[in-house]
Parts: sequence; structure tokens; C-alpha cells
Amino acid sequence: MKTLVLALLASTTLAVPAFAQSAGDMTLSFGIGYVAPKDNNGTLASLPATVGNNARPTIAFEYFFKDNIGVEVLGALPFKHDIYLGGSTFAGTTKHLPPTVSINWHIPTGGSVTPFVGVGVNYTTFFSEESPLGDLKIDDSWGLAATLGMDFALNEKAALRMEVRYIDIDSDVTLNGANIGKVNIDPIVANVAYVMKF
Repeated sequence: MKTLVLALLASTTLAVPAFAQSAGDMTLSFGIGYVAPKDNNGTLASLPATVGNNARPTIAFEYFFKDNIGVEVLGALPFKHDIYLGGSTFAGTTKHLPPTVSINWHIPTGGSVTPFVGVGVNYTTFFSEESPLGDLKIDDSWGLAATLGMDFALNEKAALRMEVRYIDIDSDVTLNGANIGKVNIDPIVANVAYVMKF
């Protein structure tokens, strides 16, 4: 029975064609991204800062300028984060957009599962800051980004994508015009998406 089950699983895997990318191919993906800032988000006004998690829809476009190597632009709807000082004092909220441009290598396996890795640059812009403490402002940030993921082929033109991305986000913070420190967000972004090739 065990041999039969393994044979059925193998035949099912082989029945799904590889999600291969050639030079000139393009993909478009729609997903949900979950932004989880690292612990210890810096010190603001002499107190340890904590930035909350958030999830939002994502979209990504990738153009393959060589076989299996593409340049990707990642976008999303604005993420919203609560900010706390000293672990429990609510200090405000902010929204941010994190467009990221990466070069990805999709590692050819000849099978239905294609792992990929990527490196790139992120630009994060903060806006709609609100705080009960006064006029809160968070500077925009430039930083490196790294990606690790897998595409699970559904057919030759579609795949389910699972990926994690690290983004370096460090920003100066002012309150009522005075600098109160730097926030170190540096999140891990987990993303699940449906990918279409055309």
C-alpha cells in the first residue's frame, strides 16, 4: 500500500508541468503580504519602541531579461502600523508603502516546484502619521532587500507562490519638530500569491 501511495504521488507531481521562465517572459502576481517588524525597534524619546504587524494585498510584476533571471517590481496597498513606547504606551500610527525592485534567480529544477532567490533595493515612504503626543513625522527610508521563495506550478501559465522577504528599514522620527530618535523596523515580509505568466 505504501508503494502504491508513493507511486500515485509521484505520478501526480510529474503530471504538473514545470513553471519555467525564458528570456522575454513576464509574470504578474496578486497576493497577501504580512509585514512583521523585528523585535526591539529602537529607542524613541528615551523609551524602547515597538512597531506592530500588519497585512495587506500585494502585487508584483517581473520581466525575465535572461532565462530564469528577472527584474521584479513589488508593490502593495498601504500598510498601517501601531507604535508603542515602553511596551504599553500608545504613541501613534503610521502608514507606509514599500515599493521594492529586485533581481531574482529562479532555480530550474525541471519539476513542478521552482525555488528562487533575489536581492534588491527598497524605498519606504511613510505618511498619515497620527499621535496623541503631537505632530509625529517619520522620514522615508532606502535599504537593501532579500527574497527567498518557491513557485508551485498549477499549470504552464500559473503558479502558487510562497516567499519571505527581509527589508532594511531605518528612519529618523520627529515629534513636534524635535528629533526623538531612529526607528529600526527591518521587517520580515511573508507573502502568498497567485502568479500568472504571459
